[in-house]
Amino acid sequence: MLSAQVHAAPPPLTGHLLPDRHGERTGRITVDSRTLWRDGSPWLPVMGEFHFSRYPRADWREELLKIRAGGIDTVATYLFWNQHEETRGTHRFDGDLDIRHFITLCHDLGLAAVARIGPWAHGECRNGGFPDWLDTADCTPRTDDPAYLALVRNHYGRIAHELRGLSVLDGGPIVAVQIENELYDQPGHLATLRTLAEEAGLRVPLWTATAWGAAELPADTVLPLYGGYPEAFWEDADPGWARGMRRHYFFTPIRDDHAIGADLRDAAPRGTGPDNSRYPYATCELGGGMAIAYHRRPRVPAPDITALALTKLGSGSVWQGYYLYHGSSQRLSHAQPNQESHATGYPNDLPTVSYDFQAPLGEYGQARPSYHALRAQHLFLRDSGADLARMPLTLPAAEPAGLDDRTTLRWSVRADGDSGFLFVNNHQPREPLPDHHGVRFSVTVGNRTAELPAAGVTIPSGAHFVWPLGYEVGAGIRLEWASAQPVTRLTVDGTPTAVFTATAGIPPQFALGPGTEAVVPPEAARTDRSPEGTLVTVTAPGTAARLTLHGPGGTAHLLVLTEEQAPLLHRVHCAGAERLLLCADLVLTDDDDLRVHTEAARTALSFLPAPGDLTGPGIRPDGTDGVFTRWTLTLPPTATPAEVRCLRSEARPAPARTGGPFRRASAPRDEDFDHAAVYHVTVPATALDHDGELLLRLRYTGDAARAYVGGRLVADHFWYGPDWEIGLRRCAAEAIEHGVELRVLPLAADSTVHVGPQARAGLDAARTTARLHTAHLVPVHRATLRPHPEAPGSTARN
Repeated sequence: MLSAQVHAAPPPLTGHLLPDRHGERTGRITVDSRTLWRDGSPWLPVMGEFHFSRYPRADWREELLKIRAGGIDTVATYLFWNQHEETRGTHRFDGDLDIRHFITLCHDLGLAAVARIGPWAHGECRNGGFPDWLDTADCTPRTDDPAYLALVRNHYGRIAHELRGLSVLDGGPIVAVQIENELYDQPGHLATLRTLAEEAGLRVPLWTATAWGAAELPADTVLPLYGGYPEAFWEDADPGWARGMRRHYFFTPIRDDHAIGADLRDAAPRGTGPDNSRYPYATCELGGGMAIAYHRRPRVPAPDITALALTKLGSGSVWQGYYLYHGSSQRLSHAQPNQESHATGYPNDLPTVSYDFQAPLGEYGQARPSYHALRAQHLFLRDSGADLARMPLTLPAAEPAGLDDRTTLRWSVRADGDSGFLFVNNHQPREPLPDHHGVRFSVTVGNRTAELPAAGVTIPSGAHFVWPLGYEVGAGIRLEWASAQPVTRLTVDGTPTAVFTATAGIPPQFALGPGTEAVVPPEAARTDRSPEGTLVTVTAPGTAARLTLHGPGGTAHLLVLTEEQAPLLHRVHCAGAERLLLCADLVLTDDDDLRVHTEAARTALSFLPAPGDLTGPGIRPDGTDGVFTRWTLTLPPTATPAEVRCLRSEARPAPARTGGPFRRASAPRDEDFDHAAVYHVTVPATALDHDGELLLRLRYTGDAARAYVGGRLVADHFWYGPDWEIGLRRCAAEAIEHGVELRVLPLAADSTVHVGPQARAGLDAARTTARLHTAHLVPVHRATLRPHPEAPGSTARN
């Protein structure tokens, strides 16, 4: 039996942190040493980074809808100084640089916003976002040099002008401003930057700064934010997993990560970092994926991301911030590359255009498996985040012995009063953890001890989940514990309904509180009664596994879905009500409409409760699926082979070069692509006759590839395993007129490049081959469905 005893946590420090300049509490959003509060209630933000200036303005609203549909409630974005003041004295906030329009869209869609205003940003941007002209200015950047501060004051003033009236204190969406980034040893300068920003007119409840690397921050002036990634493109090109990333798959009160940004620090951290007893555990850079550098190209599958995110929650996080949540493309300024590169003194060469980051939403808005898998966690946080936000961390007595311990089960408890959550992580990248057999937990919270499950179970390798302790279902009905993951609670046809998902290989069990009885479908569950209470075991989780609970206060339902159904689960507002929807595709709500983005010719949509009649292209009712009502969406055929002509099959690799301070492998130069294999892809005009993106999906053998449309570089790629996708919607007219030219280079025999273990054979083949194997045109259809105007309960407009 694995045991943990939850002790009473010390009361949080209150009223001291981040006062405004008049010493008052900061209005609608406050923070103590444990929790963030919004409108007097605990708030656990779920934040996703999306760089507005690296994405076409015309698509911002649709992408923000996707972000919101993924369970994000707060959007963070950088303002890169070199984009807004590329030429000294000329400030631009128009077109794709219109931060005011972007933040206003966030507000319109109910999203909070965080502005990361620099002046130094990083973000794999050239010079960290400093404009080139700053090199010739007579000042010392990132210090309190008066000449530098005068330039920053002007820059901040222009930002404040654009953001006027958009603070949450003025009824807008901006809840926080981050100053600088990854500045480790100048707390006084960080305090000065906050003062400059406030003097410029920026007034927000929260001021933040990145705290990793034992950063010295001005006490009680900025809120420390942390991060953690599943991999690291900034490590050397050795064949193994980046060692520092192991810590993010253990439950630990340690918040810091000395690995992030280590390649840009001159020395190892010297300080101890902020006094975290004074601040809640907040993050702004949990890896939603990982960038690809030329020398190191790690692939990050969805479980690496979801396990890391869950482990941070189980370690005490009360602010989940992902970097990146939505990929983007680097801006080409006056045909100059704007990415981090050896040519600009960085240790790493990044792609010239692509900043996809393997993010949950890709460079062209593609929904990745991580998007759907994270959404299940985010539904849990939307439902239970306010409770979790005030629960401190408790670790078991038998903790792992160190970063290389792969035998001790990793688990933790967050609890307060007589309720809580038990977290388990048995997944880490590259080095699978073993199955754990005969596992039971004993957790004492307050005056109650829960022993769960009822008998020992096997926790499979790769499993990661959260189980509730003392969980209120609704109608006064309480679960003592459950060995299934809570997802969401809502009212279905007037009855409170709690939705859970099973963990594959572990029977979902529910210990009912006193006075509660269960009526279960015999084909899906069984009930065992004892003097201690009633235990329900779900034998067949799925869409028919709905349990009815009767308690002294009324009736409630439990719906127990399979682990495979968890990433299909959406919570949508349709036909005037909140509904559950099971669908494998990307589903948005916009007012009362549903918008389905799909590559599939046929898509199933299963609703609970049924929304009445739906109208829209290709939609028809299709019977029932357990307690769900099912529709089928039929759209035109999808991926079709593209017409490809090989213009030159011979290719010569770029010479093996090294660069940057660590002499890592350098990316091919522009002139190297003159010796690449060349292919031409025809894009027929009819390929773009749909409302959505058109992806060119490519499979090739090679080291690096570029795509040109009308002679203009539109996309580039360092090969690391998955197919390369290029969105053609944003260059549609040129693509139809000119087609797409692809150039593929082989890898020099003596280049040192890292890829993941599954991709090594492919990269070895690239040392002798540069060849395009397949090219498909893949329309991503966007079908808008509406409740029929005459359907009962419909609020659709004619």
